[in-house]
Amino acid sequence: MGGQRGRLISVPNRKKAIELISEAVENGASQEKACLELGITSRTLQRWTCKGELSEDGRPNAKRKEPKNKLSKEEELIIIETCNQPEYRSLPPSQIVPKLVDRKIYLASESTIYRILKKYKQQHHRGKSKKPVKRVISTHKATGPNQVWMWDITWLQGPAKGIYFYLYLLLDLYSRKIVAWEIWSEESAENASVLVRRAVMSEKRTNYNQPLVLHSDNGSPMKGASLLETLYTLGITPSRSRPRVSNDNPYAESIFRTVKYCPSYPSGGFISLDLARNWVLKFVKWYNVEHQHSGISFVTPEQRHNGKAVEILTNRKAVYEAAKLKHPERWSGSVRNWQISETVWLNPEKEVSENSEITSVS
Repeated sequence: MGGQRGRLISVPNRKKAIELISEAVENGASQEKACLELGITSRTLQRWTCKGELSEDGRPNAKRKEPKNKLSKEEELIIIETCNQPEYRSLPPSQIVPKLVDRKIYLASESTIYRILKKYKQQHHRGKSKKPVKRVISTHKATGPNQVWMWDITWLQGPAKGIYFYLYLLLDLYSRKIVAWEIWSEESAENASVLVRRAVMSEKRTNYNQPLVLHSDNGSPMKGASLLETLYTLGITPSRSRPRVSNDNPYAESIFRTVKYCPSYPSGGFISLDLARNWVLKFVKWYNVEHQHSGISFVTPEQRHNGKAVEILTNRKAVYEAAKLKHPERWSGSVRNWQISETVWLNPEKEVSENSEITSVS
């Protein structure tokens, strides 16, 4: 009930609060502190029970005087009639008001006209332009490796200004492991098809009936016919970001930042395609096998991908508990939380992410 101050509190909730506060007081707590724990004050508790019985919140049924500046029904209808005239019906209030003022007519402010239009269910799309389209965000869940893959392409600076190599990279959502990569001198759906086939082979994915989603942005290589045909053949479901939205593929963007901010990344660019491939080969080995990823409780992507993460985190917790047992005076609370989520969401909705499962390492 914390944080309910100022809000309407139902009679059953009031009754429950009074019971909890009474129980706390009987066990030695002060009434004031017990009230604060529930987000109310002692004065509020007294008001609830001032007549010897539990009272309801009187605010919903309170009789209040109408504001002096409230528009009459006739004035509201005049506004509606004016907004529906041929010269105004395709205009928003922000343009209607100045036009009326130029004719020495003042009906109401822009915000009031917006409110009146909404009240009469006329605050909808006006004019001939298309209504804004709300596109559904791509949301996918992975509870293990090779369920959701993400891929993208980034530019790597070449030997001269304006010359680039293109790094194709495919990442596993659950483990953050780079499951496939390649560098080519051009962007194409054909190259992307080759990359996906390599990933399927390296991950030994032989059961095409097992669900697998491949998420990407809306670039032309991602929508090419050859790539889509490959995906359908391999039993992979394509998924793409919303048009003109740059953050629907965050994990792919993040790995590219890790690539280009790596200390050994050549700031002057790569002299040749072979040198670029050699550097990325070393980076991928370091990233998958040695890099302790902060997003997966500081285990490596390879450890998470192969199912060794829980054992490693269990051992870490045991070390912490042994250290606390040896010197309890150095610990003000519990040991570090070495839990890891067993459900990973791509672009999670708020209510979805709150239900993610956590694997305990106790």
